[in-house]
Amino acid sequence: MNSQNFNSNHVLQGGYFHKTIRRWQSTNILVDASNFIFPLFVHENDETFEEIPSLPNIYRIGLNKLRNYLEPIVNDGLTCVLLFGVIDSDSLKDESGSYADNQNSSVLRAIPKLREWFPDLLIACDVCLCAYTFHGHCGVFSESKSLSVDSCINRENSVERIAQVALAFAKAGAHVVAPSDMMDGRIDAIRNILNQNNMLNRVSVMSYSTKFASAFYGPFRDAAKSAPAFGDRRCYQLPAGSTGLAIRASERDVQEGADILMVKPCMSYLDIVKELKQTFPHHPLAVYQVSGEYAMIWHGAKANSFDLRMILIEIIHSLRRSGADIIISYYTPMILKWIKENKFSLN
Repeated sequence: MNSQNFNSNHVLQGGYFHKTIRRWQSTNILVDASNFIFPLFVHENDETFEEIPSLPNIYRIGLNKLRNYLEPIVNDGLTCVLLFGVIDSDSLKDESGSYADNQNSSVLRAIPKLREWFPDLLIACDVCLCAYTFHGHCGVFSESKSLSVDSCINRENSVERIAQVALAFAKAGAHVVAPSDMMDGRIDAIRNILNQNNMLNRVSVMSYSTKFASAFYGPFRDAAKSAPAFGDRRCYQLPAGSTGLAIRASERDVQEGADILMVKPCMSYLDIVKELKQTFPHHPLAVYQVSGEYAMIWHGAKANSFDLRMILIEIIHSLRRSGADIIISYYTPMILKWIKENKFSLN
């Protein structure tokens, strides 16, 4: 396992060690509870339970409120959560996002509790630095203090930090680490550090492999308090009009050993979803129905422009038809309840 000649990309067990991940490997166009992941914003203050104004019905939740909030959703069939840390205290944010893998961080404290409370729940953790840096970017800057993001992101240092954070989550008990930073080489770095710690066969790497620079992320940046302090993320997230780069980005992560691929956002990129599934049919493909997509649908339904349940059923079926095996959605609790009540049908 630790031989110099060993290729860590040949370890496949990280892609099927858990029963929910095994379901993701069994692709079809049906829709059931195992297709959905629910994103959670875990706040540094353990007593926090606050609705996010730009994401109606979605909350920042402290650890002491988390069990009671999740229990009914798990009872409705929830199989996987995706954790995001939220910190209000500027004093905890620095240039390299050091609090991301601090043992006192909300995510690292939440992982073992979730495993204790819900033993069958698959726990995925978003791996990024933006919520933990004072500059709000997804990487580490070079010593140059230029405000030009594209000229001063240090790729090597960024990748090293992302791998360190992924390892911390894995050691805390995360089943899936999901790097969202879009730095070149981070999948290889994560798999190498997991391999060095003999964890490669019990942690899946779900790559945000094709993540576009999108206007649909606004509410999330409010929710996670992770908006860039200057500039934007267009130099490391993909151009919205690209097809070739979108395929090449996922191809890069396949070659580096990603267990699961992702397209983010999803509704404006169904052509990319379909092409990626056709290009990489042997990899589970996730899509992220992001915060702006959630809010757009929510407000449209509130304005009586359409029926919320029927529009979601249509959208989810279109995602599955395009090739998505996994759907990350803030609507997951509603959808699970409808599935449980046999109300999730196009008929």
